[in-house]
Amino acid sequence: MESSPQLGRAVVMSWRPGSPSGVRRAERDDASVGSRLHAYGGMPYALLPSGTAEVDASTAQITGDTVRTDTKHDYGDLARFAEELLCVREDHRGDELVAIDVATMGSRVLRSTGGFLASPRGRAGRLAWVHWDREVMPWDSCEVWAADYRPGGQLGEPMRVAGGPGESAFQPTWAEDGALYFMSDRSGWWNLYRWHHGRTQPVAPMEAECAAAPWESGYANYALLPGGRIGMTVQHGPQHGLVVVELNGEVRPVEVPYTFIKPFLAAVGDRIALIGASPTRSQEIVLVATDGSNELDVIRPGTWAIDEHASVSVPEVLRVGSTGGEVTALLYPPASGLAPAPLIVRAHSGPTYGVDYRLDWEVQFFTARGFAVADVDYRGSTGYGRAFRQALDGRWGTVDVEDCRNAALHLIATGRARAGAVFISGASAGGYAALRAVCEDGPFSLAVARSAIVDPNRWTVTAPRFQRPHAAALTHPKAKVVPQEIRRPVLLIHGDSDDIAPIDDVIALAGGLANGRLLRLDGVGHYLSGAALTVALEAELDAYMAVLNDSAG
Repeated sequence: MESSPQLGRAVVMSWRPGSPSGVRRAERDDASVGSRLHAYGGMPYALLPSGTAEVDASTAQITGDTVRTDTKHDYGDLARFAEELLCVREDHRGDELVAIDVATMGSRVLRSTGGFLASPRGRAGRLAWVHWDREVMPWDSCEVWAADYRPGGQLGEPMRVAGGPGESAFQPTWAEDGALYFMSDRSGWWNLYRWHHGRTQPVAPMEAECAAAPWESGYANYALLPGGRIGMTVQHGPQHGLVVVELNGEVRPVEVPYTFIKPFLAAVGDRIALIGASPTRSQEIVLVATDGSNELDVIRPGTWAIDEHASVSVPEVLRVGSTGGEVTALLYPPASGLAPAPLIVRAHSGPTYGVDYRLDWEVQFFTARGFAVADVDYRGSTGYGRAFRQALDGRWGTVDVEDCRNAALHLIATGRARAGAVFISGASAGGYAALRAVCEDGPFSLAVARSAIVDPNRWTVTAPRFQRPHAAALTHPKAKVVPQEIRRPVLLIHGDSDDIAPIDDVIALAGGLANGRLLRLDGVGHYLSGAALTVALEAELDAYMAVLNDSAG
């Protein structure tokens, strides 16, 4: 999948050995490919004998040469199994796992639930899938199921392979020998497991996250290689790596020039295809050798070319003491190299996500203008195990704010940041943290909240169906941001077509602020890009400069 700025849409690309660039597979010139299944989407295309089946981003329906749908559902999680297309579809009542006959276009519902389904995976008369209840998030409680199934038939008696209360299991994949692999955090860390003949065994136990929190369907943090070997991502905090699990169980690191690897691994022969990036390399698609040579074959270079003479700010990984122990931050110094510098502390979105240790042009926009930027992996972030991830439950807007505040105070105390010139910003859940941070005394002179959540308690109703349990787990009686509690200037930036965090609460908050401004972006959704992002960044810079100029005066 590739988002094409030139076309203004997302398309399916293919690559063949010897080809200097990708070949666009999408034959339709007007539609963008993308799924909105479970609000965040996942796997919007599948390869079929007669071409591709794709989800039209505007209609949420499947379209293709031999497969089309026309129902009131959102489709996604497409996967081919023999002569059928397997997929998941969603409406307000719940999810259905559907099989579509490629020849006749007839469809059959194999499984339905008021909760959620994902990852249908078939092989040799067996089908696996993932299920979680509507009252939980998949990173808290999620189950892997399996049943006998042959295309054109019905499911056999389902069996729960893994997962349940207190365990998050997902990413099922069948091996040639009939074993089923999956990720589980039963040890406190997402590690790889193997289920065969009714027995489950850990494949490569370690105190590291080997999977990403399943915000989208179709993630693949591992790939099965020939000869029983396995390629797998390993995450320690913000740092991502790649390993190969050998047949004898040895875990061998593979040297790659990336600090960030997207959860979309694939096997191409005995090589691993991945999307990688670093603070000095934009995202690129590469084939990585697994024979010990560490050879890379870049098959799709990054869309952003970096001038070798350009001054790119490279972050330092910091461990900062906070109320609940240490937290991690990425500190990007200003291009000028001057210290102490004005500082922007950024709270990442999610909040069950983490900082991206890769080239970020929004960060570079500010470091090029004399600001330092600190991205904070506050409590609740992914990459540090289950206990750390759940430390924010019931304490949203408190412990995350403590961690951001303590990171700022540490940088002031060590001479990296200038007191009185420290700001906090964030988008979505990060925007909520930014607003809560200026509801109390502290180092922050201004907050910038983009696409922010304002009232977590109301968000349990207004959020997409997928994320309502998240809001319920995180919130508490005093979670709402109210204007009279805000003690510093605020810039609110919000799209009026945001269906993740509706703008109504933001409008109400802005109306009660004595020192606040709302930049309303017409026709813009939850995620800002293109012209809308440019406008937002310029407005954010202007807000910072106004504070700096006032203090200088």
